[in-house]
Amino acid sequence: MAGRIAFFGELLMRLSTPGRQLLLQSPSLDAFVGGAEANVAIGLAHLGHKTRMISAVPASSLGRAVVGEIQKHGTDCSTVLSLPGRMGLYFLTPGAGLRASEVIYDRAGSSFADAAPESWDWPTLLEGCSHLHLSGITPALGPGAAKAAIAAAEYARANGIKISFDGNYRARLWEAWDSNPREVLNVLVGLSDILIGNHRDMSLLLDREFSGEGPALRRAAAEAAFDAFPNLSLMASTARHIDDADRHRIAARVDLPGHFAQTDEVVVSGIVDRIGTGDAFAAGVLHGVLTGSSLEETAEMGLALACLKHSLPGDAGMFTTDDIEAFKEGISDVRR
Repeated sequence: MAGRIAFFGELLMRLSTPGRQLLLQSPSLDAFVGGAEANVAIGLAHLGHKTRMISAVPASSLGRAVVGEIQKHGTDCSTVLSLPGRMGLYFLTPGAGLRASEVIYDRAGSSFADAAPESWDWPTLLEGCSHLHLSGITPALGPGAAKAAIAAAEYARANGIKISFDGNYRARLWEAWDSNPREVLNVLVGLSDILIGNHRDMSLLLDREFSGEGPALRRAAAEAAFDAFPNLSLMASTARHIDDADRHRIAARVDLPGHFAQTDEVVVSGIVDRIGTGDAFAAGVLHGVLTGSSLEETAEMGLALACLKHSLPGDAGMFTTDDIEAFKEGISDVRR
């Protein structure tokens, strides 16, 4: 295992309609705690890694409760700040059959989004950390958050801390302010060692389209990424085919500059919750990298955690290495 892994991003409350109902079809909503970076932190903590969350919440009982939910999974939250503002929210209407899920963000003015860039003392916050994980959601929240994410990555790069970056492009967040996502994301990816992203991310970053289909398309995008961003040593992605809200087909791949590994496609049916599956995949890939696993094993770990997350309500995956092994062995009966 490597040293402590730091995660910089917003902690969120998710309010979901129960039983796949439409928003306010009934007077109740199910509450979960999450956030892209926190989901990865929780996933890795359950796999035995030392994780640290760097974020900000309001100084209120709600903020404290959210931090408590992250802490109970074994993630260090001593670096979560209490700042003025509100709790970031999002509303989820889960899909069913041929009806797609819908997300509505309500996070403007949150403690994290409005935090001044100088709020973050990176030498202190990243002390003792060997790895920093970021995602494209944080810089999409506004100019202050974008500046803070870049400062974190610059400090990490200058001090030998490895950086992983999950593209997580959210058009609605970028469109809410006078942003230049290509410019900001190019800086962050350029500072990173590991990219969780695919050909669509590369098309946005490099302002070009890639030809071919399937593995050839993804390999072309990976090669372009390695050429454009010399610090990148690994790129990982999933290929998802959606039959309906309850049945997806998923494969995973991991690319190095001179080699790649791609899994077979797995059918995921009876889906309970689609949200957070990409974060679970990121946790599996990082677990493989941090434990020195082979490229093939790393792709399989990412796929296993992504598929398993579809079975669990809420934002975060909470699976162990035993769960990964059971998935790989095809065990679906009761484990006693």
